[in-house]
Amino acid sequence: MFEQLMNLPLFQGVSHEHLENLIEKLPFHFLKFKDGDRIIQAREECTHLRFIVSGTVRAVTASEVSRFSVSQRVDAPNVIGPNYLFGRHTHYPYDVYAVGTTGILQLRKCDYMTILQSDEVFLFNILNYLSHLSQKQTYSLLSQSRGMIAERLARLILYLTGPSSYDIVLHFKQKDLCMLLGARRTSLVNAIDELEARGVISHAAGAINVLDRSALVRFMKHDS
Repeated sequence: MFEQLMNLPLFQGVSHEHLENLIEKLPFHFLKFKDGDRIIQAREECTHLRFIVSGTVRAVTASEVSRFSVSQRVDAPNVIGPNYLFGRHTHYPYDVYAVGTTGILQLRKCDYMTILQSDEVFLFNILNYLSHLSQKQTYSLLSQSRGMIAERLARLILYLTGPSSYDIVLHFKQKDLCMLLGARRTSLVNAIDELEARGVISHAAGAINVLDRSALVRFMKHDS
């Protein structure tokens, strides 16, 4: 079990002895969810830190003002939305469901604060995680208005999904996606056709399936 926990994001680099000591002192809640169970509800306040310790989850982010949503799968070991634990906005923007039997480690915010103070490794892990997200958002915002429409679409997908996510599906109304990308419909269609020709995505009416997220990253680096 300890090896499994030490592989979790935000726990990496911590000694076996220190982690064992924390488990003895603090309530580490291990929860099991069945296939299709909702683990997190959109707009629910983030009062706990949640780790995927076994199985898979699907996160679904939906726009409140347009018909646009993106879903993605994430496998263990991973962490769900630690960036919503602190700050001004502490509500999850997505629903999270179990795919098959899924194990979740849940820690109260106050207990995680105790953990952060127990070893600077924990502090550096969360700071690196939050810094990465902040830099990613800034880069995406500043670069979203430039580049070809295919690049903007690729950037949008990368922005809304995590590096370890897969089975990514975008559902959209064409006019809403055009508005998000600042594109004409013909330009959007051409961009989708280009990415599909490259084997990066597949496209059906109102949906884009990302076949390989890493290929999108390579596409952005090649075309930058």
